[in-house]
Amino acid sequence: MIDHVSVGTNDIVRARIFYDAVLDRLGLRLINSSAHSADYGVSAILFSVETPHDGKHASVGNGTHIAFLAGGRDVVDAFHDIALAHGGSDAGPPGLRPEYDAHYYGAFVFDPDGNKIEAVTRSSK
Repeated sequence: MIDHVSVGTNDIVRARIFYDAVLDRLGLRLINSSAHSADYGVSAILFSVETPHDGKHASVGNGTHIAFLAGGRDVVDAFHDIALAHGGSDAGPPGLRPEYDAHYYGAFVFDPDGNKIEAVTRSSK
C-alpha cells in the first residue's frame, strides 16, 4: 500500500500553478502548502511537490513516472489538455494502450520540472 508519493521541483510557485489545475481535474485537492511544498490528496493517499530539503537542485529520475487513476476517458483527455495549457509537455497523447491492457486508456505528460505523470482509466467510457 502506498502512503505518499513526492516529486521534486525547483520552482514551487510554477509547480503549484501546474498541479493545482491538473490534479483538480483528477479529484485531488490541495490540503497543505508552504514556501517549500504543496500537498495534494484525497482519502489516505498523499501526493507532494517539494523543493529539496538539502537546498540542492531537484532533478528527475530516468524512467520514473506516476500514474493517477482517472474516472473515465473524458477525464484523461481533460488532464492532458489542462497539463499542456499549464506548462506541461506531451509525453504521449490520450489513447488506448492495448500493449498494457485491452481497455487501458491513458495520457502522459511531463510537468514543468520534467517529472513524467499519467492519467489512466480502464473504463470503456
